[in-house]
Amino acid sequence: MIRSFQAGDMEQVLKIWLNASLKAHDFIPAEFWQSQLSNMREMYLPASEVWVYQKNTEVLGFYALLDHQLAAIFVAPEAQRQGVGKALLNQAKSQRAFLSLCVYQANQASLDFYHSQGFKVVAEQIDQQTNQPEVEMRWP
Repeated sequence: MIRSFQAGDMEQVLKIWLNASLKAHDFIPAEFWQSQLSNMREMYLPASEVWVYQKNTEVLGFYALLDHQLAAIFVAPEAQRQGVGKALLNQAKSQRAFLSLCVYQANQASLDFYHSQGFKVVAEQIDQQTNQPEVEMRWP
């Protein structure tokens, strides 16, 4: 089930974000992601519209929208490749007429996923926080 984020989801969502970030972004030092936990808790998640994918009592993934920007979409590593990300992305698409997102060029799995879901690359840039090349993608 996909539902709106509740305050009690915070620890599960942060754990998913950190574990999935470490797995998907192994080209960025782990210390960077760990240093961002408080920003996720105090700034980014509260400023966004957040939805979670819950199975039984466990949150397996989430996405965050900031206007038309898909600011985050993460699935717990143990739940990846089971349709959770696709379900979350379809829910996000149903919420907006168009979406944009940024993804690191070195994150090939995510690039492939977004391409398969109809996103197109519209720009290339360098992420200011990590100095990593990234692309901006849009749907439709």
